[in-house]
Amino acid sequence: MHHPHASHPPDDPAGYAAARLRLLTEDAHSGPPRRAALSRLTDDWLAGLFTTAATAATGTGGEPAGLRGISLVAVGGYGRGELSPRSDLDLVLLHDGTDPHRVAALADRLWYPVWDLGLALDHSVRTPAEARRTAADDLKAQLGLLDARHLAGDLGLTTATRTTVLADWRNQAPKRLPELQELCAARATRQGELRYLLEPDLKEARGGLRDATALRAVAASWLADAPREGLDDARRRLLDVRDALHLTTGRATDRLALQEQDQVAAALGLLDADALLRQVYEAARVIAYAADVTWREVGRVLRSRAVRPRLRAMLSGGKQPAERSPLAEGVVEQDGEAVLARTARPERDPVLPLRAAAAAAQAGLPLSPHAVRRLAATTRPLPTPWPAEAREQLVTLLGAGRPTVDVWEALEAEELITRLLPDWERVRCRPQRNAVHLWTVDRHLIETAVRASALTRRVHRPDLLLVAALLHDIGKGWPGDHSVAGETIARDVATRIGFDRTDTAVLATLVRHHLLLVDTATRRDLDDPATVRAVADAVGSQGTLELLHALTEADALATGPAAWSAWRGSLVADLVARVAARLAGDTPAEPDTGAPTAEQERLAVEALRTGGPVLALHARAETPAHDDPAHDLPEPLGVELLIAVPEQTGVLPAVAGVLALHRLTVRTAELRALDPPEGVEAAGSVLLLDWRVAAEYGSLPQGARLRADLVRALDGTFDIASRLAERDAAYPRRRGVEPPPPRVTVAPAASRLATVIEVRAQDAPGLLFRIGRALEAAGARVRSAHVSTLGANALDAFYVTQGDGVPLPDDKASAVARDLESALRA
Repeated sequence: MHHPHASHPPDDPAGYAAARLRLLTEDAHSGPPRRAALSRLTDDWLAGLFTTAATAATGTGGEPAGLRGISLVAVGGYGRGELSPRSDLDLVLLHDGTDPHRVAALADRLWYPVWDLGLALDHSVRTPAEARRTAADDLKAQLGLLDARHLAGDLGLTTATRTTVLADWRNQAPKRLPELQELCAARATRQGELRYLLEPDLKEARGGLRDATALRAVAASWLADAPREGLDDARRRLLDVRDALHLTTGRATDRLALQEQDQVAAALGLLDADALLRQVYEAARVIAYAADVTWREVGRVLRSRAVRPRLRAMLSGGKQPAERSPLAEGVVEQDGEAVLARTARPERDPVLPLRAAAAAAQAGLPLSPHAVRRLAATTRPLPTPWPAEAREQLVTLLGAGRPTVDVWEALEAEELITRLLPDWERVRCRPQRNAVHLWTVDRHLIETAVRASALTRRVHRPDLLLVAALLHDIGKGWPGDHSVAGETIARDVATRIGFDRTDTAVLATLVRHHLLLVDTATRRDLDDPATVRAVADAVGSQGTLELLHALTEADALATGPAAWSAWRGSLVADLVARVAARLAGDTPAEPDTGAPTAEQERLAVEALRTGGPVLALHARAETPAHDDPAHDLPEPLGVELLIAVPEQTGVLPAVAGVLALHRLTVRTAELRALDPPEGVEAAGSVLLLDWRVAAEYGSLPQGARLRADLVRALDGTFDIASRLAERDAAYPRRRGVEPPPPRVTVAPAASRLATVIEVRAQDAPGLLFRIGRALEAAGARVRSAHVSTLGANALDAFYVTQGDGVPLPDDKASAVARDLESALRA
């Protein structure tokens, strides 16, 4: 039957191209109907080509005998009838081997019209025996043939070949399925997890279309089958996104690039790119979970086949080994999984889902999908507030470490998590458009609990730490500041799951201030009493501070490698020690910034004597600030750079510019003025700079070279701005997403000693030089700088004063911030 668009000869390329174009651009249909229609249209055209070519090659005048012993077969995605707009046509020309010349002529008449239309073609010409041999040698070819579909010619030849290939697959499944699993695992390692990537490959990443195809192959082996619930729908959604991607870009691409996501979302009728990614992630989660369950079942079946029942009986002294061993009330282990006991009554035991999950995670076992399905179907909701046992089981589940992830996924697959914690729905599969974050919001929360489970020995209330880890970013599903929204949600959740009023208040504080320690430690002057006072006031107690310290570390470790380091950990630990002292009543005296160390005094004297800059470099290494045995080795924290310069303008931009030209990254920067030491006669004071720097790559430059360039920068003979511009011009801009514009603000009441100017901008070589130059031009004197980089984002704070050393008036501070922001945007 011909497609309704086809009012042309069935083998006419121009007619097919026109009908194809109409189908892709004019038809209101999309999704499965359009893919099926495109497949039917292509079937009709190729069948017409085949019949015409076979007739011409044999001169039979179209007699059926001319089509015997040869057939055209669609394989792979085309074999499944799922043609996306830019899909390859996967075709096999099958023949019985009796007339190779006729087959060669026929192949030319088939392939060239396809190429002439610019369609991608994956083709082969094989006898059934060759097809079997190829399938035996090439797993990808085998998978394609499992979806073989007859298009034209000798139906008997196609059917016999398909039957034989399928029988081979089933007979060889014990050998081929482990190969397929290895192939899937290698691809996952290469491509990553589809459900966490900001620019995912819809086909190749784990949880993508190739994994869905692999699950079909496992099902065809009759050895095991995937959980069917939602699987077809997940696959359809990914195919719909790929169709829209093909039509939007006009290319045969499977990578959902950032710059194309809004267009693809619009083509699918979705609100925005975030809604699109969330739909993709949800589909990928279903497929990835189905794959986990399926491969586990394949392993179980293959292991049971490997040891014959009689041999098992002999090894156990004639008795069958015990099949079930208890894990918890109503939960047992069977065949390497946690399952429900025969006596379990989920309909009478509302705590059973949490108890089963906690028992499975603590034992390091997967939770049986059949058990989860039964729990979801029969368990009644927990009362509000939860009984103490339910709360304890949740804490036990969260404290199990790495196994928590898979067990949580099993509960998610049957929507048990959102039943237990309705607020979870807003963060489930929610993307985070921040290169620092490795995970979606929900997965980050679970990862934070995993990290926190390793820190429970450091706190007096591990239950509050684990629940805070689970809830700290729960506000990201709501508009506005997620910490503020999260505080309200945390109060509701804590009350619902049965914490008392005091514990609920602590959890709310932890969620509200989960960023406080790392933000303060990396962007504030810890010697300023106002800094420590503000943190102490927010935290309120020693116990909460202890919990917040552990939560800060767990959150950063769960975010990604750019969010935590020994350097950042040491800054946070220093802040925590100062705040703990204040909470204990040990209020430190005002810092004495006028007492330099012996080395600083020596450098100051030398600078005054020579009238130029003097510097010293010292390597620093510290042990990690956490108890992770994987990080026992000291981590280099960069190099301490001490510089003394007779006081003058332009020191900050000069030093920052020289360091940028030498490809040194600035981690912290402090500047202060020192009066000449006693016995040293000098007109004016000396500026002392105590900075922490690290090489971007390669080794550190020699101090003599840094000093020589600094001398030239200060006397105006070294044009740093031009040199930086030349270097930037030598490296063409890579195509990428345009970063958001820089933002400069004045931090209210952050210090009474200085005005704090905060800068958030895209990190780039020379950024600190540009900031320093702009602040100098605005007449602001920098007392200290606290530089922090998270991925591509610079988060810097500058303590500035007027020339006489007092904070800027409010109007002047606002003007400086505006001028600095304008300079950075230029």
